[in-house]
Amino acid sequence: MSVTRRLSVPASLLAVSLLAGCASSAQPEYAPKELVDFDRQVALDSVWSESVGNGLGRAHYPLSPIFANDKLFVGAEGGELEALAADSGDDIWQTRLPAGITSALNADASRLYVGTRDGKVSAVSQEDGSIEWSTRVSSEVLAAPQYNDELVVVQSVDGTVTALDRFTGEEQWAYSATIPALTLRGTGAPRVIQPVTFAGFANGKLVTLDNRSGQELWDLRVAVPAGRTEVDQLVDLDGQPVLTQDGRLFVTSYNGRLIALDARNGEPLWDKPSSSYLTPIVVGDYLFSIDNASHVLAMDANTGNVLWKSEDLEGRWLTSPAFVDGKLVVGDYEGYVHLIDAQSGEMAGRYDVGGDGISITPLTEGKRIYVYTNDGELTALDLEAP
Repeated sequence: MSVTRRLSVPASLLAVSLLAGCASSAQPEYAPKELVDFDRQVALDSVWSESVGNGLGRAHYPLSPIFANDKLFVGAEGGELEALAADSGDDIWQTRLPAGITSALNADASRLYVGTRDGKVSAVSQEDGSIEWSTRVSSEVLAAPQYNDELVVVQSVDGTVTALDRFTGEEQWAYSATIPALTLRGTGAPRVIQPVTFAGFANGKLVTLDNRSGQELWDLRVAVPAGRTEVDQLVDLDGQPVLTQDGRLFVTSYNGRLIALDARNGEPLWDKPSSSYLTPIVVGDYLFSIDNASHVLAMDANTGNVLWKSEDLEGRWLTSPAFVDGKLVVGDYEGYVHLIDAQSGEMAGRYDVGGDGISITPLTEGKRIYVYTNDGELTALDLEAP
């Protein structure tokens, strides 16, 4: 994720800015590895492809699409918002939000939730693309709005978490954190359940908020600033916290650690030194994480022990991982989709979708993968025997 200063950025620091949504000051230490041939376990076949506006735009906004009700909903930086049939890619409806789109999408049973460049959050009908409500929040929203039965909760780039009434958009409460002047450009999406919201901030803290009032229940310092320069001291929590059904919370941090917590009280269960701005995933007893060097790690979710580590894609600016049919799915800066065997860490498949690279986490449904490139090409890939 590229580096952003809230006030002004000296030219000497601009050099550390990379792709918005997919960068790190440590990344340039790792030259992208050349891809090598391997015995493919699975093939990928392109089923359909659809262009959507200018994609993520020059700022590379993190405009993750969403799958809901057998449809794909996808937005572009210029404000284009489209509903597509997931099986065929056929257009269902198109609309345009004049202010432009800045956030990833989220969806409940009937609405989409999206942030726009004018600092608003909107609820959009999945039926026809009409806006049901629109509310201005404290500043720009990049992370996908999250929701529970009553609220839509958004985290703005200024460190404010705002809860809105899910049906009217009326503000219910707001919580503000103090954040450094220099941060990675972006915010992690909060994790929202019925009673509480878990939110990570650019100051390295994870906070749990009471959804009835926005009151802080507990906080934990996940990463501590260290080093001589402002860049060395970046400690953003830009990955979304991952909550399991048994009440464990997994959190990554930049220049910090990967930590497992008891979500009820914030008590650490285990932690490992690790620097990542990406969201991990948990599949069964496996925790999969990608660090700033684009090394892929499989860990025992119960203990934190590393089960395998792959450096095959080092320096290739990988996306957060997705999971499909026993394989991890990641995209890279050149537009390749990689499949990695989840048990062994061996490369299993690869497909070149081209375009201007991939920084958005692939979507998976059944044995299908949906990939959205930086320049706005949405492609559906099916897994097949090699």
